[in-house]
Amino acid sequence: MTTATPLRGTTFFSLNVTTRGEDFLYKSSGAIVAAIVVVVIIIFTVVLILLKIYNRKMRTRRELEPKAPKPASPSALDPNSNSSQHPATVTFSPVDVHVETR
Repeated sequence: MTTATPLRGTTFFSLNVTTRGEDFLYKSSGAIVAAIVVVVIIIFTVVLILLKIYNRKMRTRRELEPKAPKPASPSALDPNSNSSQHPATVTFSPVDVHVETR
């Protein structure tokens, strides 16, 4: 707010300075935003590093653990089985496909 103050025949205009607190808030708000951005980046980096360590740990665990043995075929377990017996086979017969001719 502008007020006129008469002083020995001359008029001076002075500004009412009530914005000191507001100026401080405006100046510090940039620092606050920057601090929040830095904290978010640090948290993001820590999470990525933890996920990378966890992934590496689980990968080595999967690679080092013993594989489950494959189930043996019944003919190999039973010596009295007929060796001429063939395993079941599946045959596919082609379906009649009618192609239109122009």
